[in-house]
Amino acid sequence: MSDVQSRAAGAALMASAGVYFTAEFVAAAAWTDPPYSYTHHFISNLGVHGPTTAFGQYMYSPLAWVMNTGFFLFGLAALAGVVLLRGLPGRRRLPIVAMGVLLAAGGVVLAFFPGSGDTTSTATDFHGLGAFSAFVGGNVLAVLLGTAHRLLGLSRRRGRVLVAAGVIGLVSLAGYMALLESGVGLLIGLVERGVVYPFLIGLALAGAALRRRPVTA
Repeated sequence: MSDVQSRAAGAALMASAGVYFTAEFVAAAAWTDPPYSYTHHFISNLGVHGPTTAFGQYMYSPLAWVMNTGFFLFGLAALAGVVLLRGLPGRRRLPIVAMGVLLAAGGVVLAFFPGSGDTTSTATDFHGLGAFSAFVGGNVLAVLLGTAHRLLGLSRRRGRVLVAAGVIGLVSLAGYMALLESGVGLLIGLVERGVVYPFLIGLALAGAALRRRPVTA
């Protein structure tokens, strides 16, 4: 039964990354006038129907609901995968689940409070809090999963990849915050994706390894 549960955890972790990347691709493909830029535009812009302008960027996402649904579902799928993980003692399980909760909460907040950039609205504050929660939760989660690779039945190599993914994401987060503070905004979309993509890829790789575990009676 534990193997079945581990495979279910793997499927949920893979689904988390799959849902996010699919939602982002579909929403970005629908934004054509002018085309959405993965290097220039914020990720959150895809969740704003608009049209509006904020933070020096034009926002008009015809399929904003797709991106917001993706935000909602990817965090919950990641949390489900974390909760289903087997082999973790309480002292190791608690921080991993806590980061899963933080990631899921961030995704839900992003979904319900799109980043319109309206500085007079508390929704913008909630959106920023949700994004930061997801950034921190996802990357720290990747590091914790990597350091617990033996307990989870993952290879040492995959554990190192997870740790590296989380570290890259956290370093990118520092760069992203510095760019926001400077107001320059050069390649801000690319740097933001440096925060998000590594931990999503890490979760997908961990999930794929768990999915390959044989089911025993």
